[in-house]
Amino acid sequence: MARLFPTDTFRSLANYNYRLWAGGAIVSNVGTWMQRVAQDWLVLTQLTHNNASALGVVMALQFGPQMLMLPFSGFSADFFDRRKLLMVTQAAMGLCALGLGLLTVTGLVQLWQVYVFAFLHGCAAAFDAPARQVFVSDLVGETDLPNAVALNSTSFNAARMIGPALAGLLIAGVGTGFAFLANALSFGAVLGSLMFLRVGDLHRNRRAGRAPGGFVAGFVYVWNRRDLRAMLLMLFLIGTFGLNFPIFISTMAVKVFHLGAGKYGLLSSMMAIGTVTGALLAASRGRPRIDLLLSGAAVFALGCALAAIAPNYWLFGAVLVIIGMSALTITNSSNALMQLSTEPVMRGRVMAIRLGIALGGTPIGAPIVGWVADRFGPRWALGVAAAAGVAAAIVMIHYLAKHRRLRLHVVGGRLRFSMDEAEPFTLPR
Repeated sequence: MARLFPTDTFRSLANYNYRLWAGGAIVSNVGTWMQRVAQDWLVLTQLTHNNASALGVVMALQFGPQMLMLPFSGFSADFFDRRKLLMVTQAAMGLCALGLGLLTVTGLVQLWQVYVFAFLHGCAAAFDAPARQVFVSDLVGETDLPNAVALNSTSFNAARMIGPALAGLLIAGVGTGFAFLANALSFGAVLGSLMFLRVGDLHRNRRAGRAPGGFVAGFVYVWNRRDLRAMLLMLFLIGTFGLNFPIFISTMAVKVFHLGAGKYGLLSSMMAIGTVTGALLAASRGRPRIDLLLSGAAVFALGCALAAIAPNYWLFGAVLVIIGMSALTITNSSNALMQLSTEPVMRGRVMAIRLGIALGGTPIGAPIVGWVADRFGPRWALGVAAAAGVAAAIVMIHYLAKHRRLRLHVVGGRLRFSMDEAEPFTLPR
């Protein structure tokens, strides 16, 4: 284990501010995963009769604001005090969880209300996500940024092992609404960590000014970067058609394997084993590498294809581990690469574009994938995800071959590839 994960894997935790932030985040992340599982179960089994299309609508409403509010959310992350902005967004998401929980516990919840709360939560999350991702550099500085980004992913995905299992127990024991209420309480942990940070120790970068065209500057910046465009196209394909796991896992659990809430939650936890492992491997690396995006997309496509033909529950869960590792490799590597290669004053807007494309494609993909699951079956929906992984790999192969002189070698009987260093880039004036 020590050889697999070197001692400096957790080096960012030596920083007091990051350690405090990480402690609050793990509690909140557990609550977030509890709500995700409970919301999917509520829609799929209590408010509809296994209707994957309705679940796709919920996902579209929850992630659509990432794209709709993209110019404003990114500029806010660059312009405002990120710590104060996060306190507002975290409180807003906590109130959404509380409202939906109270409606569910009292038996008053209806499908349209879930739609409304999903959209309101998505609006708050649209401003929260880019600020939260860029805030990591405020906590640890540039040197430890890749490590801190990877540890954030570890926290999020470790919670993915705990939260769904807890949600399954709560749903089976006392009812779905209590999972929402537990999530509402969990936001207190991250709000407390933000309040008690040592503000004077934060690594503050220069903020964006109120210059004309500030909202669109991020788009211009990205358009002039071929590497960023390639990564964003990959993320669009994977995010739109591949990262619809609430649909894949819930429909496979209910329609194919005919499981209850407990084993359904366990499937999400099994996938998290892969994502946690992938996150720890990322934390143990030095600087992120763009070739990891190519290998991640290829393994993701293979994993989804194997999941589509898995004959039983346990083999399906085992393949989810592989899918989790590959999905984490794609999302984490793109996060660190884009932050480190972006001018600090543009970082919030670039990360908002990244999130908007990766998550904002959900309003397109989730209803389509949900319709495929309803019309042709969950296994065909996973086939769509596999095709998205193949397309993403082709995009990266094209970029690396054309602009980085991708070369294949056979070394010791194993296929290896090499490429030129990153393209030179200067900020457009």
